[in-house]
Amino acid sequence: MITYLILAGVALVLFFWIAGSYNALVTLRNRFKNAFAQIDVQLKRRYDLIPNLVETAKGYMKHERETLEAVIAARNTAYAASKAAAANPADGSAVKGLMGAEAGLGGALSRLMVVAEQYPELKANQNMMQLTEELTSTENKISFSRQAFNDAVTAFNTKRELFPTNLIAGMFNFSEAQLFEVDSASERQAPQVKFT
Repeated sequence: MITYLILAGVALVLFFWIAGSYNALVTLRNRFKNAFAQIDVQLKRRYDLIPNLVETAKGYMKHERETLEAVIAARNTAYAASKAAAANPADGSAVKGLMGAEAGLGGALSRLMVVAEQYPELKANQNMMQLTEELTSTENKISFSRQAFNDAVTAFNTKRELFPTNLIAGMFNFSEAQLFEVDSASERQAPQVKFT
């Protein structure tokens, strides 16, 4: 009888340990998903600003059609990648796709700003100045949101890799989450959107 009680006690302790580890992993996964949702909000704001920026520039940059079209195409690609990543932030390939699309958008915006520097009337346009100010503010918010997301992902990945929680993570398919990071040095620079 005592043997059964000891076995029952060990089984109960094991059950609570498994349940606690599982619940901790779920909590951390939900935190990084929420953190990604904050990135998604800021990206959506930026995606909404870009067409207005292009429309404002279009009136002044009649000979720069290719640049304007490249910005819109990059925005649309990044928007689609954002939707795929937002559907499942735990999908590393979707997050990597978003990182690549964001790098392309950043490059296109940088080219637009370089070309826009050649148009003094555009630089002085009140609407353009307001849009670029909002875009700069949004870029800063995106950076802070990425940092919060990466912190949450790091906490999740650390928990799922530590022994003995890694056994539970393996049993219940808690796969590694992808950090939202930039691969090349040129992509690390934010697009310059300030007119001087």
